[in-house]
Amino acid sequence: MSPQDIPFLSVGALRTALRARECSPVDVIDALAARLEKVDPKVRAYLSHDLTGARQAAAAADVNLPLGGIPIGMKDVLNVKGQPCGCASHILDGYIAPYDATAVARLRAAGAIPFGRLNMDEFAMGSSTENSSKGITHNPWDFDRVPGGSSGGSAASVGADLAFAALGSDTGGSIRQPAALCGCVGLKPTYGRISRYGLVAFASSLDQIGPFTKTVEDSAILLGLMAGKDPMDSTSVDDPVPDYVAALAGAKDLRGVKLGLPKEYFIEGITPAVTKAVRAAVAHCERLGAEIIEVSLPHTEYAVGVYYIVATAEASANLARFDGVRYGHRATDPTGLLDHYMRTRAEGFGPEVKRRIILGTHVLSSGYHDAYYLRAQKVRTLIRRDFFQAFEKVDAIVCPTSPCAAFKLGERTADPLQMYLADIFTIAANLAGIPGISVPGGFDETLSPGKPLPIGLQFLAPAFAESNLLRIAHVYEQTTEWHQKRPAL
Repeated sequence: MSPQDIPFLSVGALRTALRARECSPVDVIDALAARLEKVDPKVRAYLSHDLTGARQAAAAADVNLPLGGIPIGMKDVLNVKGQPCGCASHILDGYIAPYDATAVARLRAAGAIPFGRLNMDEFAMGSSTENSSKGITHNPWDFDRVPGGSSGGSAASVGADLAFAALGSDTGGSIRQPAALCGCVGLKPTYGRISRYGLVAFASSLDQIGPFTKTVEDSAILLGLMAGKDPMDSTSVDDPVPDYVAALAGAKDLRGVKLGLPKEYFIEGITPAVTKAVRAAVAHCERLGAEIIEVSLPHTEYAVGVYYIVATAEASANLARFDGVRYGHRATDPTGLLDHYMRTRAEGFGPEVKRRIILGTHVLSSGYHDAYYLRAQKVRTLIRRDFFQAFEKVDAIVCPTSPCAAFKLGERTADPLQMYLADIFTIAANLAGIPGISVPGGFDETLSPGKPLPIGLQFLAPAFAESNLLRIAHVYEQTTEWHQKRPAL
């Protein structure tokens, strides 16, 4: 096998090649390193990587393990022992993780090599990866456009074939939205399906770890290895982990599947190209045998407002621990403890993180708690109920992932509300705790002449119904050609 061909392989194909001795794990690292040297200066997906350590791990890899010798990229919000975990923030400068996150440990036990730190919006707060204190990541399909966020580095690395797969976190769409914009597969599992231990928390009732991959099958492989109860995370669910890969076997059509089409997801603001692509994808699913049923999610219009109350409230509590006392950035020559806290946090946090901490502190403050936070939690319950009622009629929901293809760098940085609306179709799944997946569903060829921009198609399913979700997405993927197209780098 040519070294130039290796970076373009999926996880499943690479595993087959390694076991057939068509290449070695060290060959894989060398091929990836060469690709990084050539392409990543343009994309800027990685914050850092340890090639020496990766080669040492590759030399000792057992290719008979499920992921033996396969490097997996890591969003800079996941603790990997011995590696920096800075959350793309100055406040964690110098912090080196003393332990592995559970999801990382499980992939490592399966033979994977945790590889590199991938750029992100600071503390996972953003939809474009422009909030990183470490620099901006570019969309591999058009370097003048955003990769999405907050897991923009993870999405761009897979979309540009700079990673075979990568991990991200999804609090309000931070896996699915950038996957859509970068033309790869992004899976947000059910809340509690994968342990959050070792994930630096943004909003604890919403965060979920998930994979970015080149195929749905690869997502099934990684999910099966990471899922399961973890005594270190009380919110992880003690539920048997199905064989997600086996659930895909023999899946060739969608006969007997009922797909819900939510009327609230085709709204003013969605671009004509996205509407056209999603309508065409729905028609394709119907030709595959699916029954398309219109469903209603009547409280969708409140999802963005509810999210930015609940998420910021939890963020203000979670980020209180970053005070410069135990690790990370520390203000110099403070005049006292209060001055130390104030200057450390003022210097260490970026503007978007400060905005959300202030908002979250406000909605939790005396006199405002009931008016904002308590009311938001009540509406969150209504949003969950909408999904439960819809899933009484259908097996899954099909809808856009993002209202538009990748927007230009700097286009929304001065308007936080427009930036927040980038996640309008993904936020509700986090509020409801249900799984969702974005798969390549077409291209917008109107925004950048000569540079087609990926459009994502999203499927949502009931809690812990990932097997069915993956099966539906796999059938759609395998009967279309969108996932086979690569950016012209």
